[in-house]
Amino acid sequence: MKLTTMTALGAIFALSAFPTVLSGAAHAQGEAPRVAESADEAFSLEYEKFTLDNGLEVILQVDTSDPIVAFSTVVHVGSNREKEGRTGFAHFFEHMAFNDSENVPRGWNRKAIPDWGGQRNGGTWSDGTIYYEVVPKDAFDKILWIDSDRLGYMINTVTQEALEREKQVVKNEKRQRVDNAPYGYTQEVIRTALYPEGHPYSWTVIGQLPDLQAATLDDLKEFYTAYYGAGNATLAIVGDIDIKETKEKVQRWFGEIRRGPDVETPTPQPVTLDASKSLYFEDNFAKLPELRITFPSVEAYNKDEQALDVLARLIAGTKNSPLYREIVETQQLAPDVSAYNNSMELAGEFVFRVRANAGTDLDDVKAALDEALADFEANGVDETDLQRIKAEQETILYNNLATVLGKANQMASDNEFAGDPAYSVQQAELLREVTAEDVMAAYETYIKDKPAILTSFVPEGEMDLALDGSEQASVWIEEVKSDVASEEVSQGEEAEYEKTPSQYDRSEPEFGELPLVEMPSVWEAELDHGTVLLGIENDELPLVSFDIVFDTGSWGDEPGLEGTASLLAAMLNEGTATKTAAELEQAIGLLGSGISVSADIDSITISATSLARNFEATVALIEEMLTEPRWDEAYFEREKQAALTEIKGREADPTYIGVLAFQKLIYGDYHPSGRSSIGTTDSVSAIELDDVKSRFDTMLASGVTMHIAGAVGQPRAGEALGDIASILSDYAGSYPTYQIPEQDRQGQVYFIDVPGSKQSVLVVGKLTLATTERDFLKIGFANEKLGGGISGDLAQVLRIEKGYTYGAYSSISDGYVAQPFRALTSVRANATGPSLEIIRDMLTAYGPEFDDAAVDMTRQKLVKENTRAFESLDAKLGTLHQISKYGKSPNYVEDEQRALLEMPLEEYKRVIAEYLAEPDMIWVVVGDGETQLEPVKAFAGGEVIQLDIHGDPIDAAEAPAEDAAEE
Repeated sequence: MKLTTMTALGAIFALSAFPTVLSGAAHAQGEAPRVAESADEAFSLEYEKFTLDNGLEVILQVDTSDPIVAFSTVVHVGSNREKEGRTGFAHFFEHMAFNDSENVPRGWNRKAIPDWGGQRNGGTWSDGTIYYEVVPKDAFDKILWIDSDRLGYMINTVTQEALEREKQVVKNEKRQRVDNAPYGYTQEVIRTALYPEGHPYSWTVIGQLPDLQAATLDDLKEFYTAYYGAGNATLAIVGDIDIKETKEKVQRWFGEIRRGPDVETPTPQPVTLDASKSLYFEDNFAKLPELRITFPSVEAYNKDEQALDVLARLIAGTKNSPLYREIVETQQLAPDVSAYNNSMELAGEFVFRVRANAGTDLDDVKAALDEALADFEANGVDETDLQRIKAEQETILYNNLATVLGKANQMASDNEFAGDPAYSVQQAELLREVTAEDVMAAYETYIKDKPAILTSFVPEGEMDLALDGSEQASVWIEEVKSDVASEEVSQGEEAEYEKTPSQYDRSEPEFGELPLVEMPSVWEAELDHGTVLLGIENDELPLVSFDIVFDTGSWGDEPGLEGTASLLAAMLNEGTATKTAAELEQAIGLLGSGISVSADIDSITISATSLARNFEATVALIEEMLTEPRWDEAYFEREKQAALTEIKGREADPTYIGVLAFQKLIYGDYHPSGRSSIGTTDSVSAIELDDVKSRFDTMLASGVTMHIAGAVGQPRAGEALGDIASILSDYAGSYPTYQIPEQDRQGQVYFIDVPGSKQSVLVVGKLTLATTERDFLKIGFANEKLGGGISGDLAQVLRIEKGYTYGAYSSISDGYVAQPFRALTSVRANATGPSLEIIRDMLTAYGPEFDDAAVDMTRQKLVKENTRAFESLDAKLGTLHQISKYGKSPNYVEDEQRALLEMPLEEYKRVIAEYLAEPDMIWVVVGDGETQLEPVKAFAGGEVIQLDIHGDPIDAAEAPAEDAAEE
């Protein structure tokens, strides 16, 4: 379950858990259908709202574009309702709500929905909790059953054993997201300093581990009784539904849920500071110094909220912003800057953030920031930038509401917190009304010469980089333990209780009619120089997404100059001959469009999104980027430094360290698949601007494929994109060939020491096949039960049964060359040895124990997932990429579905034995060497090869002491 501290009305939700249920008598009280429209009538959001007698507010919207339905339940309770000493409880309760309920079998919430082809999750933030699903429409009744049971009938089923097990899962989540992550403690330091003791925002959403450990069953029941009633929630259902039938079914499933006590809407509690506070923290994981400056701002729906949002974008969110110009361009202290306003229910925060280049003194960053603010005060708001931000808002609005799940989440949250399911439309209008005077007034009121919390997070041992005069921040840090036995947990026996009476049969309903899945119609056109254009027309929204893919990625980088393709992509974002980077960004934004250039191992891709009416103008800007690139030496040096900073920053991520080492072991030191596309410190340092120019010429002469999805048809797309095709060169390729080394590391175990790690990253896998080979698809089918999401065996055992991890998954990636199968998890440190044993046992038994029931589950899950495969424009583009990149047919989904349905049990067993055999695996562990090297050695029979954080072998003399684990 993810959690977030952002306001519920943020542009996009970060989510992670499941819905709930209510109890008490109810009767639907209908209201007339409503239509909310934007000021220029460019957009309307139709919905129907009604309220049950128990107080549950229900939002319905019909969207028949795909045979799917989304459900979103928002409960008006976040971490701001918690008691001191029980911090993190709202998020912990969200986890518990996914476990048992009276009428739904144990574990069904997490396992069954993915197996039905659905997506499910939830999340908690400072002010609320959300649970959501999107499923094929045949599971409509089943989700009503699960959601209502979770909300209204779960509390009696909670046992002490289940409580203790889930504590470990939440603690693992905190370790993964906070304790084992660079800058993970920043929010804790800021909140403790900004808010007075006892303020509901003075602790973080995830809370403290000792508080989580102290939670009791009585605490859980008290929290449920106080806040989880129908009268404190909103349910939104969006998709292929019938309004009349849905209202009747909602009444049946949710109408008996208790109303609950009246929950008073909290009164805003804004804070003020008498003086600034400067705090520093030496971060064991960070490799780069980071400065954040946090000012108290305003609560959500305050009249100044929109002006502060615009201020953040104007002052630091663009290449024309004063902070970017001063800190990034002029003084070159950091690769980027950011600012944001986070207005929550009770108070708000306005934040500047600068993650500086390695070794940069944050006093220099602060001085540059002050210079930039002085420039802003002197010159005021750039009116063109202001107009651009307003133009971008329309595209943002459409994108946020482009899927049934996006609409369900947005409308449920807007209803619960703003009292208006269509508040997003009103919010966009309010933003468009913001004036330059409003922005400057907000700056004067909340930022200029105002006290703030300044935090300096610096790499361990580099305290001299922190702001002068900073005080050391106090952070509670968990001790890494070596004994897992003291924390062993299990689900335990099911609770004994008297089932809540109901006038309805609350047993599991049957599936509805199986929805028919059809791929969208794909059209194809051939343009100049052999360029192929593939498209899917869709006019649900006046949007279009498209990309131009050049078949030349980091694979084509010269030896010693790895990272050239990545730098080329960055340079293409840096303006044209007649437009600076800031001017190009402004021209794109004024259209409400977005254009970005990126590179990966296979390709350099120009991606774009625009309003359909501005499609041609957006294409014209891309053409200018390709015909008149801005080869500016100063820009190049800045992008080069940004790449070096990113490379250094990645050294702080244990998961990245483990995965890169695994790739290097599979492919060797020199194969492109065995290294990062961004390059290394040495290779990037060696790249010159002429190398990038040469790479650009190669790019224009590579194979090119274009893809487009949205409200633009073939003739219009072909005409506009044909202009770009005409400037390309004929394909002049060949690309270098690299041999994959002999796979002779089977069964070997590798260890990478990251001192102080609260978790161990485990990467397990082996090389299999390229995407184009016959058995590749079958490997994916065979893996689904093992690690395909939270319903897979790995997550069910390591998370649900044992409580060792927050998540465990396995997969096989796509690619032209042979690809690895890989299982990945991050387990609590003292569960490293047991987790390795479990994974080995599971892999060993997987083939022999695979049975007809597993075949049926795999078929059902993957076939039904296809109902969600083409909903968004990005998903449609992904479909086109599969066709163009791997030569698949326009009906490949149906072809693959047929192959899945025809694959017998014996074939699954053959594929597992041939490609997923445990003895062929290699094992990489990234963790705390002092406590975990010995358990890893015991697992490996004493033979462990130690690597550094770059995946290179190290001398034994550099390794942690043999007896360190006993100290």
